[in-house]
Amino acid sequence: MIVKAREERIRHLGGLTLEMYRRSSFRDQLLIDQCREIVALEDRLSELDSMLETVATARRAPSTCECGAPVPWGSHFCANCGRPVGSEPVVTCEDCGHPLSADATFCANCGRPVESPDEEAQAEPEVAEPQPSDLGPQPAIDETILRSGDPWER
Repeated sequence: MIVKAREERIRHLGGLTLEMYRRSSFRDQLLIDQCREIVALEDRLSELDSMLETVATARRAPSTCECGAPVPWGSHFCANCGRPVGSEPVVTCEDCGHPLSADATFCANCGRPVESPDEEAQAEPEVAEPQPSDLGPQPAIDETILRSGDPWER
């Protein structure tokens, strides 16, 4: 969009200059103002290009792991030693602490199955069955009711 605006301003400046030449009446301040706007747009384009180049260079330049192996931009683990790379939080095995990839189903170090966050949220907490000793003192049962059956059935 900035490139398009710059091109339109340059065409406009050229047409304005041609008309001033044809009429033999140059307005210097008008030409200077138009040129300043074009230069400001070019400065902004240059600034944006340098920002994009910086990002592209950072993506192309691989960093190195502690083991010395190159690690491409965007990697979470070193392909050589498996160490986590970068400052992003890493998921580790609950049993041995070994780093896990996002799609791992088992730990590569100890073989323990990996629970995904969805499975952990869906897992119901285990509820222990109450034991008679946990319920406190029990009321005495009337033996006549047990022998005669349910009083509502008579």
